[in-house]
Amino acid sequence: MPILDGSDIVCVGFADWRTELWTNQHHLMSRLARTNRVLFVESLGLRRPTLSGRDVGRMLRRLRTGLGPTRFLDGVNVLSPLVLPAHSATAVRRLNAWLLRRRVAAVARGLGLRSPVLWAYVPQAEVLVDVLAPSLVVYHVVDDIAAHGRIDAAAFAEAERRLLARADLVLASSPALVARLEELGASPMYLPNVADTELFAQALADGPVDAALAPLPRPRAVFVGAVSAVKLDVALLSRLARLRPGWSFALVGPVGLGDPGTDVSELAALPNVHLLGPRRPDELPAVFRGSDVALIPYAENRLTASIFPMKVYEYLAAGLPVLATHLPSLADVPDVVLADDAEAAAAALDALAADDAPGRRRERSERAAPHNWDARLDELRAAVAALS
Repeated sequence: MPILDGSDIVCVGFADWRTELWTNQHHLMSRLARTNRVLFVESLGLRRPTLSGRDVGRMLRRLRTGLGPTRFLDGVNVLSPLVLPAHSATAVRRLNAWLLRRRVAAVARGLGLRSPVLWAYVPQAEVLVDVLAPSLVVYHVVDDIAAHGRIDAAAFAEAERRLLARADLVLASSPALVARLEELGASPMYLPNVADTELFAQALADGPVDAALAPLPRPRAVFVGAVSAVKLDVALLSRLARLRPGWSFALVGPVGLGDPGTDVSELAALPNVHLLGPRRPDELPAVFRGSDVALIPYAENRLTASIFPMKVYEYLAAGLPVLATHLPSLADVPDVVLADDAEAAAAALDALAADDAPGRRRERSERAAPHNWDARLDELRAAVAALS
């Protein structure tokens, strides 16, 4: 059984490497690449595309990168597989599986990867088990991907059952995902998302405030992440902004990522809602430094019921009070206040701002500090070692 140092890893992700928001797969693989050789296989295009500019542009980029060689980015070898985004058709699924096996096997040979760890964020990676002869198969579930509207749920479930039958280690990032995988006969290890807590704790120190945020009237409520209607409760957020016209609501992130049909016109029309666009992770401490409350205003649906947002410990490491809707994964997380509706959220905003102080921010940050990537890597090393 391998150890997670000095090994070869082939990771099949659900996103491209160059993306506006890094997720668990990017953070974990970039860190594992410090002591292992990592080949990251980009998104297999499981979501049925639209004719939006975002989706068309992404398909054109994939065609360009898919015809080119692998790229070496952030210490990781990145492969863009050429697949057809029509996974509901049996013939297309078979063709995609053949293309994926052929391309990944060739690249792995070229890189000299032998008996690698196969780390799958999507179950369609199961077609690589026979061609790679992996020393370890990890199925890492951080999202209920089949809950996305344009995913072929039946084909996804079939692939998942096949992968679970061959996985040596199953990881899940929320209690809902643990329960779902247990129903399928697996024994998943619960590993909620963590954060680069040392980076975000920089928000506690004196320093600059984000240039777009600084002119906004205080108090300021900030949301960082994808401004996407599939996750964000746009109606609740709009109602909250109307209930608290004296607050500034700053949304920091790309619009429509994961849901190109997202309509933000209702939010954009409000004078105290500000769409500031995305920021790099190293730019976020300057955003948090100038914020009063952090928001997780997610809609309540099947997808969000399975989410443990990565932003939770980013916010808390920065010392911010956190206000969220009722996500099951956050029910027992200290320092997170949950609200049922916009009226309750408005009252919570006032209370959180009134009760905040530098000392309280330091305390929140200290409680969040253990939830970091170094600790997570130690847990994963121990989990792999226990399989020996």
